[in-house]
Amino acid sequence: MQDHYLALGVSPGASLADIKKAYRHQAALHHPDRSTAPDAAARFRAVQEAYEVLGDEARREAYDNNRKRNLLDDPLETARGIWAEYFQKLI
Repeated sequence: MQDHYLALGVSPGASLADIKKAYRHQAALHHPDRSTAPDAAARFRAVQEAYEVLGDEARREAYDNNRKRNLLDDPLETARGIWAEYFQKLI
């Protein structure tokens, strides 16, 4: 699973404006017409995909939920939350 926040260089708490600004910066940096790096096209596609997901509120929410399920953000805190929710249901 690709980390879209990492691709754009923003934190998971970034605002939509921050995401858009980071997208423009990263897209200009990795555009195949501007960059001579051999992996520029692949990085540019990764940046585009990240913006498509994070720029859409519904897709971003689904992505964030998936990140939490996969323990990508903060594994220890996520595990604590899962166990606390489980034990609350038992009580």
